[in-house]
Amino acid sequence: MSCLTFVKLMMVFFNLLVFLGGVTLLTVGIWVSVDGNAFLLFLGPFSNQALQFINVGFYCIAIGVVLVLLGLLGCCGARKESKYLLLAFFSVILIIFIAEVAAGVVVLAYSSFAGGILRVWATPAFQTQYGSDPVVTEILNTTMTELKCCGFSNYTDFEGSKFEEQNGGSLPPSCCWTNIAPCSLIEAALLPVQGCFEHILNTVQKQANIVGGLAAGGGVLQIAAMIVSMYLYCHLDSRVS
Repeated sequence: MSCLTFVKLMMVFFNLLVFLGGVTLLTVGIWVSVDGNAFLLFLGPFSNQALQFINVGFYCIAIGVVLVLLGLLGCCGARKESKYLLLAFFSVILIIFIAEVAAGVVVLAYSSFAGGILRVWATPAFQTQYGSDPVVTEILNTTMTELKCCGFSNYTDFEGSKFEEQNGGSLPPSCCWTNIAPCSLIEAALLPVQGCFEHILNTVQKQANIVGGLAAGGGVLQIAAMIVSMYLYCHLDSRVS
């Protein structure tokens, strides 16, 4: 078996897997869009409320369509030795790769500003809206309860707030690990309850290696796919000439 034949077979096999994966995601996406309740019932204990607010179906359909098109382009281009299909396959992969790199650069460039932007919203929210605005109160209560944190930076975000004034100097129970009611500033100061930003930052840092590894693996696969498609394209070009 020649090197060219081996590369063609590997490209057909790889893109066949991509095509099947796309068909699977497309099927799941249509299922979720048409009958979301049955999908949630199928997930059972793994389902959560987030699925009721995020239309997972559209995301699955969009990704599935892209994978199906990529699989078809790669398989047909390698199988029929079509320069145009191979070039189209290379172009789509290149566009996706450039978009991913651009997104990564934007995230790295603006990640340092994320904390400041969040602080601009969160600090006034703790001071003036917590306890009076039901929506903001529910969001902040859920965050503090789930993450076991207090305020944005710490308990001092509640000093001089409307909530403190309305509750006789008391803070939310989340600011005291013992869930004392009421939780005073003195008791909160004696307990090492972190601010919510620290918890969020620690969670992001723990997941950064996983996300980075997946992104690097995907980038390597994309580069390999572009190299293989260009190898076949150039080989066909030289053989025709």
